[in-house]
Amino acid sequence: MSTLKRKYFLFTALLPFLLSGCLGIKHLKENEKLLYRQRIEAPGTIDASALQNLHAQRPNRKFIIRPLAPLVSIYYLGNRFYDQEKMIQKKDRIEKKFDAKIARSKRDKRINNLQFRKQQKSEKLADKIENGNTVMQWGEPIAVFDSSLVRLTLGRFHSYLFSKGYFTNKVYAVVDTMKLYPKRVKVIYKVIPGQPYVFDSIFYQIPDTAINRIVITNERFSMLKKGEHYDEDKLTKERERLDLMLKDNGYYDFSRQYIEYATDTSFHSPERKVAVMVIINDPAKRGFHKKFMVDEVHFTTDIGINKPGKERTSRTYRDIQYNYYEDNYNLKILSQRVFIKRGDLYSRSKTLNTQRQLANVDAFKFVNINYDSSNGKFVTTIFTSPLPRYEWSNEAGVNVTQGFPGPFYNMTFKKRNVFNGMETFDISGRFGFEGVASATEDQNFYKSTEAGVNASLTFPQFIWPFKDRTRFKHAEFNPKTKFTAGYAYTDRPEYRRTAFSINGTYSWQNNKNRLYQLTPVNLSVIDTANLSKNFKELLAQQGALGNFSLLNSFRPSFVNSIIFGVTWNYRNYGNQERSSGFIRAQLESGGTIWNFIDPSLVTQYQLEYFKYLRFSLDLRRINVIDRNTTVAYRFNSGVAYSYSKNKSLPYEKFFFAGGSNSIRAWRPRRLGPGSFKPRKTEDPESNGNPVKDGMFDYNIEQPAEILMEASIEVRQKLFGFVSGAIFFDAGNTWTFQERKKTVNGVVVANGNSQFKVDQFYKEIALGTGFGLRFDFTFLILRFDVGMKVIDPARDEGDRFVLNKIRFFKPYATEVKNGETTTYINYREPVIYNVGIGFPF
Repeated sequence: MSTLKRKYFLFTALLPFLLSGCLGIKHLKENEKLLYRQRIEAPGTIDASALQNLHAQRPNRKFIIRPLAPLVSIYYLGNRFYDQEKMIQKKDRIEKKFDAKIARSKRDKRINNLQFRKQQKSEKLADKIENGNTVMQWGEPIAVFDSSLVRLTLGRFHSYLFSKGYFTNKVYAVVDTMKLYPKRVKVIYKVIPGQPYVFDSIFYQIPDTAINRIVITNERFSMLKKGEHYDEDKLTKERERLDLMLKDNGYYDFSRQYIEYATDTSFHSPERKVAVMVIINDPAKRGFHKKFMVDEVHFTTDIGINKPGKERTSRTYRDIQYNYYEDNYNLKILSQRVFIKRGDLYSRSKTLNTQRQLANVDAFKFVNINYDSSNGKFVTTIFTSPLPRYEWSNEAGVNVTQGFPGPFYNMTFKKRNVFNGMETFDISGRFGFEGVASATEDQNFYKSTEAGVNASLTFPQFIWPFKDRTRFKHAEFNPKTKFTAGYAYTDRPEYRRTAFSINGTYSWQNNKNRLYQLTPVNLSVIDTANLSKNFKELLAQQGALGNFSLLNSFRPSFVNSIIFGVTWNYRNYGNQERSSGFIRAQLESGGTIWNFIDPSLVTQYQLEYFKYLRFSLDLRRINVIDRNTTVAYRFNSGVAYSYSKNKSLPYEKFFFAGGSNSIRAWRPRRLGPGSFKPRKTEDPESNGNPVKDGMFDYNIEQPAEILMEASIEVRQKLFGFVSGAIFFDAGNTWTFQERKKTVNGVVVANGNSQFKVDQFYKEIALGTGFGLRFDFTFLILRFDVGMKVIDPARDEGDRFVLNKIRFFKPYATEVKNGETTTYINYREPVIYNVGIGFPF
């Protein structure tokens, strides 16, 4: 037997024992077996993910490769240091200690504090008594196969299928004890749903004729449709719809308990049809359902405030009686957010909308709305508690952006109800610095100092000469007007840049998921001074490469634009409980005013001006697979076109690719455009070092006018507050005008930067990688490792570079020939990304 065959035979013989340790089988007791795997075999018409959530027992979670279950090892590692009896004794000891302190204390405030601390510590210890110590909770005990839980799972499957109209379903389990691994069990659940039953006839039995009329009038909105599959969830949703509909029509004390269903499958049994009778019963005592009309509306604006010896003032405005100690609010503005009117029928939707809109103005701690039907009247009472008028906040931390981390400090002052119309004034200052890569040298890092101040004034209405009738009509859309002014300062060794901006924005919502924003005024004056000699030479070199955008961006400039944006947030994007989505679209017209006014207004001050159109679209979706796994998708795109004489955009309006929130295998803002090649590090005029940077010098940001990028990321909880992710990113940027490289006045081939329909798909960059997310509740710290797969800047046929990556230096082989040094065998360095929050 050859040496290779002997090694293979030995490895095969030892594999079951090696994997047993990885799975924690050593923790099994005698006659116990491990639930290693379970799967569901069901037709494609059945939602297998819904069935998976019904398992009464689950195998241990496995990572990286299937036979590896590290959480079991983590659990039993913690179990070595866990003594439940000592934990119980510790809990009793701490509770007695607190009880003694409480008994000795004579101040109510201290007693309350001690009771609160006692409860906190007691609950924490009770959790450890029940679930183990922190390390044990990070892991999970070994999944011991239990046949009784298989039977429970079968029952759950049967009930679920029955609720979906599969009345004749059959479910059984095949328990397979694996021959090669006798301590493991594999369970296969086989689902035979049979033919589904469908809704046929929908009847109504409603003694109350007024309710019957409302139901029949709105029958087209019913969740029960003839010919659709029978589904108990639809019956539940229909009950909820009827309940809300009737409560919006004045039936304040209506309850969904009055709604019943009677189903019959016998009449059309061979055709598998279900007749449904919708029954809405009358109250037993009254014998009919009463409509409630609002007789009075009361609004107490300062509940919770007590002023001994002083009574609240009452004032009526637009049929609402306001009660307050101090007249702090403009009742005309406040009334716009109250949609409950005297003489109107009770409406649950208007009640919730009033509560939501009053909460949106950032003036009240809480908003409660109560109804009282005693004394023969139906009275609405709104209670609000005001937030503090003045508020200071301070924040210190560490910047984690595109360079090396650096400290920052923020200070914010807020004043609410500035003019007694629930306006909010904010002013904030920021100062910080961080280490950034030099723009002119390859291996140097400098301190970049940033400072800024921003002030904003927000009004809870449109600042526009609308009539009062129009203002009240549109108040339900949560209108706001925000004016902002800001100053930003950046100081680097290469340059000093300042920017002053003013803008005014209208925002409104037609529902809680969709937000519209219109910024008719957006002005900025940008100036860059103290350009170093090396930086000026760099800009000239970039001009020779066709990158004139950098040249224009470092000239004094005046930027003005009109912006309209729509944001659609589906199911509270980013929540971990259910799938959600997010769409943001934005259209911007820059320099529009110069089509009607002579631009000499700004050019006389040697300011550059721009005329352009810009559109961006950002789509995101998160699919929740199970309680530990989610899959996130993103598609981000944009296009910007300049039609001014300089054929350029303001630097802030260009598109960039690369970085921790973009394509992570490239450094921030360094990818693209197209297949255009960055300057090579071996060029005589280059200061770059290929040992560090590989073949190309990625020090220079690459602005472009067209962007397309897409990402997919699989996120899985590992243990405790640590999650892992693997991702794939793809995309690039392009220009409208072809960028050309010139050497001594001669144009030389250097790849393509221009967007071409028959070529752009060949220039898509592809990156992959993996990372960790640390969920500290108040923030998520993210580490990602990005690796290039396809680099469009390389020559065709040489763009696949995944096989050339290296994690550490050196990235090239140094060859010396006398006094001459050359570099060969270039390798692609991986890119390490640090970020706050998820990338999308």
